[in-house]
Amino acid sequence: MGLWVQLPAVTFVSALVSTPHPTAGGRHDPLLVLDGYENDGIRLKCFSERLLSEVQVLWTDGRGDNITATPLTTGTTTATASSSVLLKPGAGNSASCKIIDKLLRTSTESSVVIADAFFPVTSPWLPAFVVLLFLSIFLVITAIYQLRKNQKTMIRETNAQGCIQNAEEQKTFENANQKMLAEIERIRQQLEFCRARSNAVNITLDENCKHPSLMVKEKNRVRSSSQAEIPPEAVVLATEGFSGKKHYWEVEVGNKSEWGLGVLGEEMRNTLRTVTVDPLSKENTFSLWFSKGEYSFTGGTDIKYHKVCSVVGVFLDLELNQLSFFDAEEKYLLKRLSLERSGTLYPFFSPGADGKWLGVRPVMEKAFPSL
Repeated sequence: MGLWVQLPAVTFVSALVSTPHPTAGGRHDPLLVLDGYENDGIRLKCFSERLLSEVQVLWTDGRGDNITATPLTTGTTTATASSSVLLKPGAGNSASCKIIDKLLRTSTESSVVIADAFFPVTSPWLPAFVVLLFLSIFLVITAIYQLRKNQKTMIRETNAQGCIQNAEEQKTFENANQKMLAEIERIRQQLEFCRARSNAVNITLDENCKHPSLMVKEKNRVRSSSQAEIPPEAVVLATEGFSGKKHYWEVEVGNKSEWGLGVLGEEMRNTLRTVTVDPLSKENTFSLWFSKGEYSFTGGTDIKYHKVCSVVGVFLDLELNQLSFFDAEEKYLLKRLSLERSGTLYPFFSPGADGKWLGVRPVMEKAFPSL
C-alpha cells in the first residue's frame, strides 16, 4: 500500500510548491503523491488532468537535471495522466513534476522537498550486533557441548574403572568451564556497552549553573579554581536536559583522587542556579562517586572493582528508567541504577578538590572491539 494515509505526517517536514507556467488556456496544477518506500528510496507519483489533449511529463531534481521516470500513463475512465519516479537518498531530496500540454500550449509544475529523516536507513551498529550475537550463541552451544562431553567421559570412566576422577582432573575441568563462562560474560558486557555507546550525545557545561569555587574551560572541562578546601559535592551542570529516549556520554576522570557524576531533576537544577554557594545534596541525585580509591552510588551502595577507571561512560535510558555507569576503557558495567522520578534530568559533574581537570569528551566512532 502507498503512503496515502501517511501523507499528513510527511507534510510536516516536506514543502509542496506548485508553480504554474500557463501560456494559454486554464491552469491544472499536477498533484504530487508519496506512493511508498521502494528499494531504499521513496516512490513519487504525479497526477494531472489531460483536458482531452496530448500531454508530456518532465521530472527534474533540485539542480534542474532531468530524472528518469516511468512512462506516462492515462486513465481509462477519467481524463487524467500520471507518471512516477524513484527518489533515492544521496540523489538530492527534492523533485519537480512538470506537465506540458502541447495542444493547449500550457505547462504546470509542482515540487516536493523530502526531509532526510523519511528515507529508510540501516543502523551502522546492526552488522556488529549480529556478529556478536551469533558468536555468543556459538560459544554457549560450544560450552554446553563440552560440558556434556566431559560428563559422559566421566561416567564412562567411572563405570569402567569403578572410581571417580581424581581431584586434579576435577579441578582442571572446573577451571576450563569457568574460563568459558568468563569469556561469554565478557562478550555480553561488550555487546551491552556498544549498544549504549551507539546513543552518544553532545554535552556542554553550563557556566551559569556551577559552584563559585569551580572553573570551566572550553565548555567541556572543569576543576577546582584553587587548592583551598572546597565541598566535595561542588558541581557544575550540563546545559542539556533529557526527558525521553536514550542518551550516552563519556567523562575523562584520569587519575583524579575524587570525583562525582550523575543526573538530577529540574527542581534541584533551578535551586543550584539561584543558590550556587551550597554544595549538592547526594540524596537528591542518581550518581556515582569516587574517593580514596573506592566507588559509591546513590543510596550509599558500594562496589568493588579491580581497577581505577580513567574514562567513565554514562548511559541514561529513559525508556527503561535506568542509569548505567561503564568503565569505558574496559567496556565493563560498573553499576545500574533504577530511576524513581519523572521529568527532565540534567547531567552534573563534580571535579573534587584535587585541582585536576575533569572533562566531557566527544564520543568518536571507533572500530568494533575485537573479541
